[in-house]
Amino acid sequence: MLLAQTAFETKMLLRNGEQLLLTVVIPTVLLVLFSAVDIVAVDGPGKRVDFLAPGLLALAVMSTAFTGQAIATGFERRYGVLKRLGASPLPRWTLLTAKTGCVLVTEILQVALLSVIALALGWSPHGNLLAVAALLVLGTAAFSGLGLLMAGTLKAEATLAAANLVFILLLLAGGVIVPLSKFPDAVRSALELLPISALSDGLRSVLQHGAGVPWSDLGILAVWSVLGLAAAARFFRWE
Repeated sequence: MLLAQTAFETKMLLRNGEQLLLTVVIPTVLLVLFSAVDIVAVDGPGKRVDFLAPGLLALAVMSTAFTGQAIATGFERRYGVLKRLGASPLPRWTLLTAKTGCVLVTEILQVALLSVIALALGWSPHGNLLAVAALLVLGTAAFSGLGLLMAGTLKAEATLAAANLVFILLLLAGGVIVPLSKFPDAVRSALELLPISALSDGLRSVLQHGAGVPWSDLGILAVWSVLGLAAAARFFRWE
């Protein structure tokens, strides 16, 4: 049941044009565009793609685990899909686990695609793959919790607007394309605590600079994961 529902959720996501725009087209276009054109200044040695690739991997995780999942789940809740599935032989925990599985499958495809494109553009990644995997898993958990919280508490139209607005704001102010060092000190201190900032900074520390395990970034993501998933479990409404 779990595998069948996961496969169904994945097929539905990949057939949705808006979801593909968020999860595949936007990160890919941004990676190619900002790697080729000197629009914003980047930090650190090496090519522009060495700075941009880790940030856009973080954006891909956010687009799938938070924005895409929030919008899709919000409209499923509005149209009564979740209520009907909750009354079927499919256990509710299986449904939520299948959604998480769908997110993970999609992220694997995203990471593979973006990595291939970045390597073709001259990306030279470094560091520990286990640290990268830990960052991606905790980032997924953090954004999934926040996405389900939004989808389970707001109306579908409000979720659509809020999720897209948050996506744009975090894209601009989360260290994905614009380095956090470009912001004033007081603002930067607050931005560094955001999950997208921790994820992009952690991935950049490992993949660009070859650093060890970024414990501070993992800690921030762990806190967001616990808070987001706990709040989603507590306040999520199925109808």
